[in-house]
Amino acid sequence: MDFKLSVENEQVRELARNFARTEIAPSVMKFDEAQEFPMELMRKMGELGFMGVTVPENYGGAGLSYLDYCSIVEEISRVDPSVGLSMAAHNGLCVSHLYNFAGDEIKRKYLPDLSSGRKIGAWGLTEPSSGSDSGAMRTTAVREGDYYVINGTKQFTTHGSVADTIVVMALTDPSKGKKGISAFVFEKGTPGFHVGRKENKLGMRASDTATMIFDNMRLPKENLVGAEGDGFKQALQVLDAGRIGIAALAVGVAQGALDASVKYATERVQFGKTLSEFQAIQWKISDMATKIDAARLLAYKAAFLKDSGKNINLAAATAKYFASEVAVKCTEEAVQIHGGYGFTKDFPVEKLYRDVKLLTIGEGTSEIQKMVIARSILDN
Repeated sequence: MDFKLSVENEQVRELARNFARTEIAPSVMKFDEAQEFPMELMRKMGELGFMGVTVPENYGGAGLSYLDYCSIVEEISRVDPSVGLSMAAHNGLCVSHLYNFAGDEIKRKYLPDLSSGRKIGAWGLTEPSSGSDSGAMRTTAVREGDYYVINGTKQFTTHGSVADTIVVMALTDPSKGKKGISAFVFEKGTPGFHVGRKENKLGMRASDTATMIFDNMRLPKENLVGAEGDGFKQALQVLDAGRIGIAALAVGVAQGALDASVKYATERVQFGKTLSEFQAIQWKISDMATKIDAARLLAYKAAFLKDSGKNINLAAATAKYFASEVAVKCTEEAVQIHGGYGFTKDFPVEKLYRDVKLLTIGEGTSEIQKMVIARSILDN
């Protein structure tokens, strides 16, 4: 068993780390306070291959591994979780869905622009009345000749107001419940599609989140992704893989909190000593470092299984659950180490503390992950 990353993996990580420090870091609070989606950063990330990390080169992607993907998400999120979230949602939801389930014609039409960052992707599953119970959706897609007419609402959609290309799930046969859900792809500007309210969020404020409204939106039957009725099954597989990215994002947030805490503790003097000389602070630092290392190993294990073509259902849920909970604890400890300064916007831990909570909610709450984990164990 070899835990050492390859030279190529390390080069990818270093590329992402340098980009985050030079391009993202100077504008973190600017984007956060303005709730501004960093479109130009997304374009630059596309030029580096970060917007189609695992997509093969023949579809315009970088053709890298899931392990590389985790490294990139981690390093970006270490500096700004909002940008990391946008990258993860673009890659892990919209792009992943199209690459894994669309036919070649759709792939060639949409993936090159998405993988290059020329266009931003969104993925519509959650609705006002169906969050964790995503199979209870009400959005419908009624077949009328060579078209599907879509009506309904999607809520909490990452990139809902800025996306160019959108994958949406809708009921083509309500009588079949989850087995009657299908997936469709369409582009911004399609008649009948409207952007609703943009959410005013606690954290992740530079990552766009909005409601999408469908009012008799007509899509050609060619916009169906895969077979009719396969949408829910596709979505579950997309979420499995997406959770690996969220686990990596959580590791990045936790590492960013540790980085800031170490810096502050070695500089801040109280009672004639630096904070780092006090055992209470040393124990907090050691607990954070240990938990982060464990979370990273779980995320990388899930990525390794994904790259190996193995079943990732249990590994992805375990990694996402543990890493997100660890990240919450580490950011809380980081604020405590900073004391009163940790409650101000002059230090990065304040933003990390606000951003991190979404990670125990998005792409399946911690409670949903526990259900997945328990089901996997008890069914064997």
